[in-house]
Amino acid sequence: MNSFRQAIETGASPDELRSIPIPEVYRAAFVNKDEVTVFEGLPTSEKDPRNSLHVEEVPVPEMAPDEVLVAVMASSINYNTVWTSIFEPVPTFAFLERLGRSSSSWNRRHDLPYHVLGSDGSGVIIRVGSAVRNWKIGDKVVIHCNYVDDQDPTGHDDSMLSYDQKIWGFESNFGGLADLTLVKANQLMPKPTHLSWEESACNALCNSTSYRMLVSKNGAAIKQGQRVLIWGATGGIGGYAVQYVLNGGAVPVGVVSSEAKVELLHELGCEAVINRNEKNYRFWKDEHNQDESEWRRFGKDVRALVGEDPDIVFEHPGRQTFGASVFVAKRGGVIMTCAATTGYMIEYDNRHLWMKLKTIKSSHFANYREAWDANKLVCEGKIQPILSATYMLENVGEATNLVHKNRHEGKVGILCLASGPNMGIDNPEFREKVGEDKITLFSRHGAKADSTSK
Repeated sequence: MNSFRQAIETGASPDELRSIPIPEVYRAAFVNKDEVTVFEGLPTSEKDPRNSLHVEEVPVPEMAPDEVLVAVMASSINYNTVWTSIFEPVPTFAFLERLGRSSSSWNRRHDLPYHVLGSDGSGVIIRVGSAVRNWKIGDKVVIHCNYVDDQDPTGHDDSMLSYDQKIWGFESNFGGLADLTLVKANQLMPKPTHLSWEESACNALCNSTSYRMLVSKNGAAIKQGQRVLIWGATGGIGGYAVQYVLNGGAVPVGVVSSEAKVELLHELGCEAVINRNEKNYRFWKDEHNQDESEWRRFGKDVRALVGEDPDIVFEHPGRQTFGASVFVAKRGGVIMTCAATTGYMIEYDNRHLWMKLKTIKSSHFANYREAWDANKLVCEGKIQPILSATYMLENVGEATNLVHKNRHEGKVGILCLASGPNMGIDNPEFREKVGEDKITLFSRHGAKADSTSK
């Protein structure tokens, strides 16, 4: 793959890229099927991705007619990277086995004793399948993770409702944390010309998820003036959520865990911020019982900031916060949920839901149109990347552990084929127009946090 790296970084033509032979192997980050019991008996917090993630060469898979091979310049860490690496809530090999039982020989490729993970990527197309129409060798792209069969009729109203819908690099193999990836042509989107490889790679999964949850008709469809409570407002999806709320003329209320994150949100334009560690909320009295008085204290703090209860609660922590989220949403409000990073077994007081006519609405990633529209806003400089730190591919275990321990802000990027950071910017004039300080907000705060902790 070094030949492709050199060609891409020196501006090689499509014909020159086509002339470079595809290697038999490529470098990738993966977990092994025979190691799924390595963390048995350990609590989740003590499971260390550095002990399960390997970066070695693996065989290049055969390309289907509707697929492309992409030389991956950069990728990023998502929470599903953490789940894959610690084999929770189930080992992802169960997903690969299910995919392998398909009647399609192309699907059977995915059932391997190793799983190349990663659900984000930016790079350059180096091969296209015979059925690919809208993309060509040399195109600079970003990759979204909605992995669907376009011949499945159940997905043609909304592909996220397809019975065959999967997340690339989590429920399928050949993910983006590698020097090469294999994706369907309907996962491709244009790379933002004013962003680096790593800034471009960090957006697709989290940005698209937040877009569907808040902007799309499939989500909460925010309106001007609404109050939106955002848990983890400087996290992977929260950082995009704040931007969508602000762009839509609504009022974000960010909940974060430190004064440094409060400062970041203020610079982002979010005036109403709660430092939950400073407030020391204890929504659970013990393992089995929640404390409604703490919900009430939290709700009072929200109203003190924005004058009324939130119309929308952007909910993703799950078990630790869900009871409070249901309680604080205003009468007729929406609790918009997409994840459960603190636990899947949710409890809440249903009286506060049904008697106040509230709605719990679920969301999962985004369909192609939603992902495309979200990426367009990045390309136009209206949504900024939330990249806070960048690691080399060989240090993917360290980067994943950082996310696992929640010792990060925004997104953590991974350089794959790219020789170094800040490469791949094709339109510096537009970058200057958007504003370097806006684009690098999260990385500047991430660097400040690192220097403070040393």
